[in-house]
Parts: sequence; C-alpha cells; structure tokens
Amino acid sequence: MADRHTNGRILLALTGWQSEIWIDELGKAAPDRAVTLEPEGEADPTIDYAVVWKQRPGLLSNLPNLKAIFSLGAGVDHIFADTSLPDVPIVRVVSPDLTTRMSEYVVWQVLDHHRRGPLYRAQQADRVWYEHREQTAASALTVGIMGLGELGRDAAAKLRVLGFQLSGWSRTEKQVDGVACHAGETGLGPFLASADIVVVLLPLTPDTRGILNHDLFKRMTRRGPLGAPVLINAGRGGLQSEADILSALDEGLLSAVTLDVFEQEPLAAESRLWSHPKVTLTPHAAAASVPSSLIAPIVKQMDALERGEALMHLVDRKAGY
Repeated sequence: MADRHTNGRILLALTGWQSEIWIDELGKAAPDRAVTLEPEGEADPTIDYAVVWKQRPGLLSNLPNLKAIFSLGAGVDHIFADTSLPDVPIVRVVSPDLTTRMSEYVVWQVLDHHRRGPLYRAQQADRVWYEHREQTAASALTVGIMGLGELGRDAAAKLRVLGFQLSGWSRTEKQVDGVACHAGETGLGPFLASADIVVVLLPLTPDTRGILNHDLFKRMTRRGPLGAPVLINAGRGGLQSEADILSALDEGLLSAVTLDVFEQEPLAAESRLWSHPKVTLTPHAAAASVPSSLIAPIVKQMDALERGEALMHLVDRKAGY
C-alpha cells in the first residue's frame, strides 16, 4: 500500500473483499496516485476519490476535498446503506467485462430452463435413460427482463440472437430494439402477462425492495409453453421474498427458479432453497467483479474529471441508482 502524502490520493474502502489485489490494480492504472485504506483522521484533506464496496458508515462524511465516490459493484445500494454520505457525485461502475459476464449468466440460465436442464439432471440422478420431454422452439417463448439498464439491454440483445421473443419492464419509459417495453405500475401487469421466463436485473431501491413477492407471482402468465413461469434473479437479494418464492413453487405459481442473490448472504445452511428440486442456486457469482476490468474505467473517469470533463454513469440519488 502506498503511504506517501500527496494530493489526489485514493481511499480504497472495502468490506468482505481482500484489498491487496485492488491496491495492485490501482497502482498499475494510476501510478501517480497514492492509495490508502484509511484516511489520516476524520477530515483528511489529501483524499480526492473514494473507491468503495460496503464502506464503513461515516468513513466518507468529513473528507473536505472528496470529489467523487466510485462503486466497485454494479449495484449502489451498499453505498446508500451509509446515511452520512457527503454531497459529492456517486459513480456506478460500467465495465464491458462485467456486462458480458452477466449476459453469459442470463443466457446460460434461460437456455438451461428452456432446454429442460433441471428435468434431465433429475433423470440422470434416477438413472432414467429416456423420458419424452416436449421441446419448444426459442421463438415460442417470451423472456421478460425486469430492468433495462446497461445489463438488461445487453442480455436482451444476446437472447434476441437466439430467437427468443423479448419483453421488458423498467421504472421509466425505455426503447430497446426488439423488446416490447413496458414501464411503471401501469405497465407491470401487461409485462407479467407476457413473459414465460422472467429475468430480474433491477437495482435495489425503496421502490423495488421486496418486489418479487406472492402478489407479483400471482400476476404472472401461466398460459405459455412452460406452464407456470420461470424466475431468474441475478439482480439484488433484497428484491425478493424467499418465503414467497418457496410458496409460489409449492403452489405451482412458478415452475422453477434460479437465484444468484439472497436476502442474507451467505444463504443459511438450513434454508429450504438448498434442497428444493425446482431451485437452482449460484453463490452471487453471476458477474464476479474482476479488478483489472473495473479499475481501468474508474481511473479513466478520475483523469477525465481533472481535465474538466463530466463524469459518466452518475447515480441519481433520488431514484437510488
């Protein structure tokens, strides 16, 4: 860790991640900037930027020369967990590598459910050689994407190439090529009635917290080729009620689910999600943050700001993302 006292220092504030690799990548991308894991007192005047993941509450509140806060994850709800944030720009990370990894995950899971992967794995476990399973064409299925930001739009583009019909839902009106777009509360019903597989890539905000609940599942279509719809949540764990998901599976409101995120992580060993035959779990691994791919665009933004250029991918504090 660099400890020289210079202007333009970067505060790296991480919880739950090892810092060494991030320090190393910052050193490569910004060799002229010092990096510290702690400010020198509450009001350290040498820190210009904070690069954070679940920073300690209050850590950033009194830094007088802080110019911007950069998130190391696609979501920013971890930043807003600190109620004492200073009034400086907050920047979402947008990395082609992260976007591609998320789209790979979405395509993988959509295809797995479309091609009856869970059923064939169950047959393998029971040593059943052949049991006929009707296989529909991709064009007969509609994949609905909740969240049409950078991640949702890219996933839609890749699913479109495979021939799936696509619908999308977002808080505000969006236009995306090849996607039947719906928005707001008035658009939620038609969206849910359209989708055989629902992929969730929403940000976590006060408006979206708990949105994946029993009432929403009841509004989903059950007239498509899969019967009851499939739910895939690769967004945020706070979007879902896991008790309601289990109830919906047991009641037949959902035919299957894939979950990469959870209300509490790691998922408790006693959770029934682990053993439910209609549940596929991954350990928050859909789009793992790779330091080398995230640090470069962050440092590029710092350099641009110091040339007098505007920051990109700014978070709307009112909207929460």
